[in-house]
Amino acid sequence: MNTGIFINGKSEEGSAGDRIDVFNPATGDVIENIAAGTPADASRAVDVAAAAQAGWAQTAPRVRSEILRSAFEIMIEKREELAQLITAEHGKPIADARGEITYAAEFFRWNAEETVRIHGSISRAPGGDKNIIVRHPPVGVVVMVTPWNFPAAMITRKLAPALGAGNGVVIKPPRETPLTALHIAELLQEVGLPDGLLNIVAAKSSGDWFDAAVENKATRMVSFTGSTEVGQVLLRRCADRVLKTVMELGGNAPFVVFNDADIPSAVEGAMTAKMRHSAETCTAANRFYVESGIAPEFTEALAAAMGDIKVGAGTDESVTCGPMINPGAISDIDALVKSAVDAGANTVIGGNALDGPGFFYEPTVLSNVDHSSPICSAEIFGPVAPIITFDDTDTMIAQANDTEMGLMGYVFTGDLARGLSVSERIEAGMIGLNRGAVSDPAAPFGGMKQSGLGREGAGEGIYEFCETQYIAASW
Repeated sequence: MNTGIFINGKSEEGSAGDRIDVFNPATGDVIENIAAGTPADASRAVDVAAAAQAGWAQTAPRVRSEILRSAFEIMIEKREELAQLITAEHGKPIADARGEITYAAEFFRWNAEETVRIHGSISRAPGGDKNIIVRHPPVGVVVMVTPWNFPAAMITRKLAPALGAGNGVVIKPPRETPLTALHIAELLQEVGLPDGLLNIVAAKSSGDWFDAAVENKATRMVSFTGSTEVGQVLLRRCADRVLKTVMELGGNAPFVVFNDADIPSAVEGAMTAKMRHSAETCTAANRFYVESGIAPEFTEALAAAMGDIKVGAGTDESVTCGPMINPGAISDIDALVKSAVDAGANTVIGGNALDGPGFFYEPTVLSNVDHSSPICSAEIFGPVAPIITFDDTDTMIAQANDTEMGLMGYVFTGDLARGLSVSERIEAGMIGLNRGAVSDPAAPFGGMKQSGLGREGAGEGIYEFCETQYIAASW
């Protein structure tokens, strides 16, 4: 397997000869050692991508489409191999890892279809003096910075439309989970992606790497998924060169349950929304607002479901919650729980870190949580469900919107009209109405407020990687 930096279709050592250890968070053991690129390597990768992109932009859309379709097919063929790799470097349960590969591959299939449907238009100007031609050429070179929690899907969701639109790409994968990215690059090379269009350069110093990549005059766009705090820094840096950006940032999703909700369905949805991929997702339910009439019953049922979770190494087929990514994550989760309890919350189940080896935290339910508690304003990124009881819908919606984040929200009710009305009032880019999972390559993924800029997936996803050009013509 490739353990170097990947530039121009070849694996190589970084120019400094430095290396990065990759750990299995279920054991704390080093499982691989990969090359670390330098800022100079990042800039060189941009140059390589720019040289390859010129010809790729002129390649027939059908040719580009067929390569993406082949990428989908080979990822499905290699699903088990890729899933095992994700479980090894990330720790997520193997069933979740398999699901991620299926989801990640679907972005190649979806964008293979979108590649041949990038439409322009021709119209007559109202004044009759000219014709208006609108077309959508590729941006050029796109620099991508991807997170560790979805080592495959967060790459393919960006990479597939970028390549389909005719761009060249340079990716900085997360240092925690770089192996999946390198393997995907190998698979794309195997299905015929021309050398130079996809370059992957891991790094020890993210800031210096990013500065070098965006300072290269060939870079025209940045696509980033990660925390809002880091996104704000990158946006300021991109502003210096007025680069196009797509930012998928942090979340703080409210999960609302009304008295008339079907409690078993609401609990099932809550477990999906909270615990999918070991609760390390930006769309995870973060705050549970439960109407007082069913709060005791819902809390008891949710605690029972959390108690049934098996925590352990993701390689065990029966495990449904794997380790957190590193010791720092455990400390952050535990501090939020302890702060909520100190403020008066009750621990219904869990509430503690588990002994190692590995980085594990108990599935936890807290009741009687005060809305002003830090656990309601922070992105938990762990298996903790804080429950806030409400009686007044308007007050609850005000609390749900009392955050700078606006990525995801969930509403459970037996009244569809109320469900739609409340969904429309929640300030979030995506809402799950009576369901705990919403992500789909055919749907627009993205947030409001400080949860991001732009959308990934759906019909508009590929246009994020395009420019709009207008030609005034007379004939």
